[in-house]
Parts: sequence; C-alpha cells; structure tokens
Amino acid sequence: MTRPPSHLRQGHDAEQQACEHLQAQGLRLLERNYRSRFGEIDLIMRHANTLVFVEVRYRRSTRFGSPAETVDTRKQARIRATAEHYLQQHPQHTGVSCRFDVVAMTPATDTHAQHAPHYTLNWLPDAFGI
Repeated sequence: MTRPPSHLRQGHDAEQQACEHLQAQGLRLLERNYRSRFGEIDLIMRHANTLVFVEVRYRRSTRFGSPAETVDTRKQARIRATAEHYLQQHPQHTGVSCRFDVVAMTPATDTHAQHAPHYTLNWLPDAFGI
C-alpha cells in the first residue's frame, strides 16, 4: 500500500491537531471532512448551543501570507453552501445558531524542544459571517 503524498499527510495531521485543540477548549466533534457537491468542511463541531463549521488551513511558511488569508470570499461561499447542505441533511440542527471558525496553522518554530507542539495554531472563532 502506498503512502499518501506528504502534503496530504501534513493536512491530515494539522486537522487532527486542530480537532484535539478545539476539543480541549470544550467543543464536541460531530463530523470530519463533510463533503457535498459544493465543497468540503474540515470539522463540524458543537460548542454549547452553537454549531461550529471549522476550516483548517496549514501553510509551511507565512512568506506569502498567513494560512487564514487563504480563506477568501470564494472559499467562504463554498463553506457556507456546504454548511447549508449539512443543515438540510441534518434537520435536528434546525434553529441552532451557527458560526464559521478558521484554524490557521504553521510548523512550530522550535520543533526540537522536548514537548514542543508540532504546529503553531491560531484559532479564529467567528472568522467570517453567514
């Protein structure tokens, strides 16, 4: 069996780290990598009475901008459309408030420290509106 390309492994690892971080902050995972014909949402979580749609962005460097800056208006529109699809397919969430978060990640600067995190993580709750 062949291993996935390194950029896919890094993306998966970043999503896993983001998920663990958000769970430590009290969010509960509902879905991972939810897909529709409109696009994909990396993580769908619940935080108290709020449904949280999370886009995880990883970049090896910030030389050409931060990971959060890559969530442009087109990407936001695809995420919103996918979130609407999710809500239509899961009527139990009707009437629940929603928000869109972004988790921006880059490699940790000191990866040789004994307990250094693998990534530097910046969680942006309510990063863009509905």
